[in-house]
Amino acid sequence: MTRTTLAAALAASFAVSGAASAQELFEMTSGYANNLPILGTASVNFVDKINSISTDVEFEHFNPGELVPALEMLDATSNGSVDAAYSTSGYWQGKMNAAGLFAAVPFGPEPGEMLAWMLYDDGMKYFQQMYDDNGYNVKVILCGMYAPETSGWFKKEINSPDDLKGLNMRFFGLGAEVMQKLGVSTSLLAGGDIFPALERGAIDATEFSMPLVDASLGFYNIAKYNYFPGWHQPSTMFELLINKDRWESLDEIAQNQIEIACMANLADNFAEGEAKNFPAMKENVEEHGVEIKNWNEEQLQAFESAWLEVAAELAAEDAFFKEVWDDLQGFRSDYKLWSNNIYLPRPYNSVANQ
Repeated sequence: MTRTTLAAALAASFAVSGAASAQELFEMTSGYANNLPILGTASVNFVDKINSISTDVEFEHFNPGELVPALEMLDATSNGSVDAAYSTSGYWQGKMNAAGLFAAVPFGPEPGEMLAWMLYDDGMKYFQQMYDDNGYNVKVILCGMYAPETSGWFKKEINSPDDLKGLNMRFFGLGAEVMQKLGVSTSLLAGGDIFPALERGAIDATEFSMPLVDASLGFYNIAKYNYFPGWHQPSTMFELLINKDRWESLDEIAQNQIEIACMANLADNFAEGEAKNFPAMKENVEEHGVEIKNWNEEQLQAFESAWLEVAAELAAEDAFFKEVWDDLQGFRSDYKLWSNNIYLPRPYNSVANQ
């Protein structure tokens, strides 16, 4: 090896060493405890992914409350108290009317259609604009998505829309406003607070997540009637919020690494939900005495009519909500040409099952 070659090799070695020592640390708070299957483990999986592919950034995971309470994550990330947060924008529904449209839309798109709007149409543009226009100093990245949720756990059967009147129920996002239209008193409780509230009778029913996640919290011990389909959340999106000053200090390679890790996380998140929920449903029924119930047509129409009222009211009072809602509806109208022709009817009476 010549002196020139040796010098070049040493210089490269020191450059790599210097880059490693200059690695940017991001403390990331999560909205979900890491012991919750799928819902909580997704944020841990993202951290594992980004830390395995990047020598430029390192993320450290914190459970809700370890750095800030879950419902304070947005403000804390914006003001720099924390570097990043993994959450869902539905938690900010009380701050921004349109926030729920980037989390879960009642009677809205299923995952494939929602991803198409978010990534290849106007969804992500509006998602970032919502935070910018409301003065939040954050960069938002789509970082997770999972399958539809169960529609709720009830202590008694619900046979008509009138049976909902007077119930106290934990409910999330835009769906909560629908339930309020039908006479339900709703509250937004963190996952760990739901079982105690059911146990002491503070709430009569709850929705939270998918069957596997809900089973881990033991709802079946108190509420035996599990209703489907999850009209309020046909798909659910999760966000990674990063303090914008920290984000803009990163070079393009590091930014791309974070976005790539989020896309990989999203794919894993969705596939895991599809794979693990039917075994959970079976176990709920066979081992815990859960009764799987389906909303009838009258009930679904009542939910949908109430949702259209909510959407119209929000659009009338909030110009940005209207702009996003109209854009999504326009996309869905065009998307029907594809979806109505390409997919088998559901349910399809398959010859293989006859």
